[in-house]
Amino acid sequence: MSTALAAELATRIATEGPLPLDAFMAAAVSAYYRREQVFGAGGDFVTAPEVSQVFGELVGLWCAVRWLDDGRPARAVLAECGPGRGTLIADALRATRTVPGFHDAIELHLIETSPTLRKLQAEALQGTPAQWHDDLAGLPGDAPIYLVANEFLDALPVRQFVRRGDAWRERRVGRKGDAFVLVDGPDAAPPPDLLADLPAPIDGDVLEHRPAADAFARDLAARLRAQGGAALIVDYGPARGDYGDSLQAVAKHAYAAPLAEPGSADLTAHLDFGRLASVARAAGVATFGPAHQGHWLLAMGIRERTAQLVVNATPTQAAALLSGTSRLCETPAMGRLFKVLALLPEGAKAPAGF
Repeated sequence: MSTALAAELATRIATEGPLPLDAFMAAAVSAYYRREQVFGAGGDFVTAPEVSQVFGELVGLWCAVRWLDDGRPARAVLAECGPGRGTLIADALRATRTVPGFHDAIELHLIETSPTLRKLQAEALQGTPAQWHDDLAGLPGDAPIYLVANEFLDALPVRQFVRRGDAWRERRVGRKGDAFVLVDGPDAAPPPDLLADLPAPIDGDVLEHRPAADAFARDLAARLRAQGGAALIVDYGPARGDYGDSLQAVAKHAYAAPLAEPGSADLTAHLDFGRLASVARAAGVATFGPAHQGHWLLAMGIRERTAQLVVNATPTQAAALLSGTSRLCETPAMGRLFKVLALLPEGAKAPAGF
């Protein structure tokens, strides 16, 4: 146990008893993203925008096309949730400069709680005006919103329920010696709709629920109903929820023990796209997908854009561009595990890529 947060959580557990998993995860994630370097080769993991500039370009163009389809509103909000180092939004802005009127119409808003990352994002924007917010509530409510969330929802806190005999119990984080361990908490029933399409559980089955993602989907749907616009969500997880423990941690580009040193590794769990889409539809918006990330990028023209860039690239740059496209589209980890979901107001036509 080497982190200050670990000592703090150990004290809480000694005083209060085992902590709910979502409370432990929230504390660990918040501490982690206050660190100086988490992204890229020198950090712990690489996201799609860091793999290839074409990813951010296509995401930006998707938003611009939606703006065009909506009649070119004179004022619009371009928003990103969890912008990381600002790579995606910088690439998106560069690619959309050629869309007549788009940059004149948009206001840039970024949802980010980490002061460290806000600074990096400002540097990546190179003087482009932007406003930062802690959550969706800070976004303007009087203009269409075009929102991107890439690898954002997977870091929101997750609850886990484990089946013991004929009852469910909520998992908590306790202590065994000097280690954090998962323990069974009190009896607690998961939301009934999580179980609606699943087979009858057996002893030991684990069911995950992410209330914060449900709330995000409802809030975003309410904005899209009231303001218009579109949202694009890219993350990793199943198209349809099932039993299973997906809690995982990554440090220095390798898997790590999720509970070992809270705040020192990227702690996430798979996003249940089926659940997210269902909650959004119930809140009054249309959903498209989820599509495999590879399929969506190919439909958006990633190969054609890569070929354009290769023409004027050095051999080293060309190799990196081609490798990046292959990694994003063809590998099982990124091309299929990662998925893309679009949210639009009811009645909207299918957006690009779907």
